[in-house]
Amino acid sequence: MNNNYWDERFLKEGKIWGNSPSKTAIHAKELFLKNGAKNILIPGSGYGRHTDFFASAGLEVSGIEISEEALKIARESNSKIRYYSGSVLDMPFSNEIYDSIYCFNVVHLFRKNERELFLQKCFNQTKEKGFLFFVVFSDKESSFGKGAEVERNTFESKPGRPVHYFTEEDLKEHFKNHKIIETGLVEDPENHGEEGSHIHLVRYIFVQKH
Repeated sequence: MNNNYWDERFLKEGKIWGNSPSKTAIHAKELFLKNGAKNILIPGSGYGRHTDFFASAGLEVSGIEISEEALKIARESNSKIRYYSGSVLDMPFSNEIYDSIYCFNVVHLFRKNERELFLQKCFNQTKEKGFLFFVVFSDKESSFGKGAEVERNTFESKPGRPVHYFTEEDLKEHFKNHKIIETGLVEDPENHGEEGSHIHLVRYIFVQKH
């Protein structure tokens, strides 16, 4: 991912998506706590809206973020959360093994080889029988099919920023070596920037590491 792109966005727009957590984060929190999670890793943690949310639920939280501008905002919001600066593709940043991982709208920003690499790094940092909750753009998004198709179901609607749109079958295929507990399609509202108020149709998957 291009950190210049994200630095410019966070510098210009600040808390782009507001302070309220995604509906998927609320559901993930319930699932993690139900299964006894004590700590959580959030790759692509942005300016901290989800790290703050999980910390408020009593979980010990670590975040990874490529944008220094986003990290400035996040650290000002909660200095107790541990943040690592860098690309999620460069994980691990510590030897810590986590009970759970929550990842919101990150994995679809990579092409196939990098998606597989990123997911494997996440599983490597999850304890045996730990839990992972990933949220991705779906093939039901209004932007699906717009721009040049650089890989199957991966479109460059904005120059230099390919986005992969997941079918349910495709999402399950990425996690086929682990126990898939639940999948879903969620209307996730956003209100930011020049796009104004709109709704994303995101898919999520909740899995247990084998």
